[in-house]
Amino acid sequence: MSPRKAGTTAGGAAPKKATKKAAGQAAQAAPSAAPRRARGAQAPGADGTNPFRALMRRSRAPEPATLVIFGATGDLARRKLLPAVFGLWQDGLLGSAFNIVGIGRQEMNDEQFKDFVLAALKESKETDTPQPGSLEKFRELLYYEFGDFGGDEVYQLIDKELRRAENDHGGRKNALFYLSTPPSLFEPISNGLGRLGLSDESEGWRRLVIEKPFGRDLKSARELNDAIHRVWDESQVYRIDHYLGKETVQNLMAIRFGNAIFEPLWNRGFVDHVQITAAEDLGLEGRAGYYEEAGVVRDMLQNHLMQLFALTAMEPPAAFDANAIRDEKVKVLRAVKEIPSGRVDEVAVRGQYGPGTLYGEEVPGYREEPNVKAGSTTPTYVALKLEVDNWRWQGVPFFLRTGKRLPKKVTEIAVVFKRPPLGIFPGGLERNVLAFRIQPDEGVSLKFSSKTPGQEMVLREVVMDFRYDAFGAQLESPYSRLLLDAMLGDATLFPREDEVDLAWQIVSGILDTWDAQPGRRPRKGPDFPNYVAGTWGPDEADELMGPDRRWRRL
Repeated sequence: MSPRKAGTTAGGAAPKKATKKAAGQAAQAAPSAAPRRARGAQAPGADGTNPFRALMRRSRAPEPATLVIFGATGDLARRKLLPAVFGLWQDGLLGSAFNIVGIGRQEMNDEQFKDFVLAALKESKETDTPQPGSLEKFRELLYYEFGDFGGDEVYQLIDKELRRAENDHGGRKNALFYLSTPPSLFEPISNGLGRLGLSDESEGWRRLVIEKPFGRDLKSARELNDAIHRVWDESQVYRIDHYLGKETVQNLMAIRFGNAIFEPLWNRGFVDHVQITAAEDLGLEGRAGYYEEAGVVRDMLQNHLMQLFALTAMEPPAAFDANAIRDEKVKVLRAVKEIPSGRVDEVAVRGQYGPGTLYGEEVPGYREEPNVKAGSTTPTYVALKLEVDNWRWQGVPFFLRTGKRLPKKVTEIAVVFKRPPLGIFPGGLERNVLAFRIQPDEGVSLKFSSKTPGQEMVLREVVMDFRYDAFGAQLESPYSRLLLDAMLGDATLFPREDEVDLAWQIVSGILDTWDAQPGRRPRKGPDFPNYVAGTWGPDEADELMGPDRRWRRL
């Protein structure tokens, strides 16, 4: 049995090959075997279709609505958002009474915007294969307005577009406002929509989608939330974190709460520790202006990794709905042991990459990247140990790590179980590991020990592996899932105000300490850079794990 393929289809054991002898016996027993063949012909998959897709139904469809995208000509809209909307529309999930209004500061008319969108769809790798005539029909849904986001004129034009949509398509003036803009524009746009009464829901629902980052620190996050709430009710606000739209993240809840075999083991009695890794092989890719201000803690740790941690550690919700799930995430974030400045060196490690080699090619260090300040002290790597003070997780550390220019792009949650209490077989005892691969190759694997073939009782580790492509369906973009949820009014996968606030509270001590001591490693050694591009980060990250533990080799 291969260590990586131990009976590894999602459906269970692989079918046995028929031998000639068995085929002959089957022929002799044809009369009695006939009923079995008849039953087999009706079995799932017997007609050549994938049985895993039998229950995959698309039953949700939003009411007629207008999607208003602020920053419609920006990088995020071009690469991610517009392809996601096109995919939903082409699949018939947005209905016929749907249109898009792009809003920007760049002067452009409707026809130019239509050309821009179609060019973006053709360039993006995330665009579904267009069906014949689809792009031309999608083009008819597009409109564009431009203006100063601080004035009133652009919002008057949006109101005009909503009235036009109502007249053309009927129904109510439902609108989803998507802020795909720099964070500094969140408050001016929210206020502008409020001044013109566009947050009022008397003529149709109105919702606001805000991209991360939600503030720069705890203070600014609270100020932003206060400003948003002066115009919008919390039920109208959707703070998007695209990690939560990934299939495997949602499957984490399905595995935990849809199966009886895992939840009894999901506690301090059986789990040794949990590792959450979000590794990037890329450098800045032209985002130096943003990254120099944000750094790895604001860019990845405070949002993406905290959400993955909360979903892994939370208690079972009372129901699968938005508030029940978000209540449990808030509880576990509140139970995280505080990290004041005095504990930062004990539980956190930071790093910045220097020049190195990746995929056989030399790559520059962070300070050599275009538009990065000379001698920059911005961290590009962080490893963090979280401790949860509740009955379920007391004494079980959660190790989180993320960084740029690591050896490969991979995101994973690994639940590492304790070793068996007694070793009765030769050799050492290994830990079982249940791993959720978020990207790439979405799936779930379970590592356990098995006897190798032969006379000797020798054990080795094997992996039972489930890959999401077993369903035979192309995985949807996380933005597709989250956009559709927002239009349906389903906030389950969107962080609530108190979640964001608690996540900032957890990392505030780290930011304060590192901002006060820029660029120095916590224990010893020289300043940044302190790890080579193409490696798994600074040596101190290994020391953070403590004795008898190590980061998984991914």
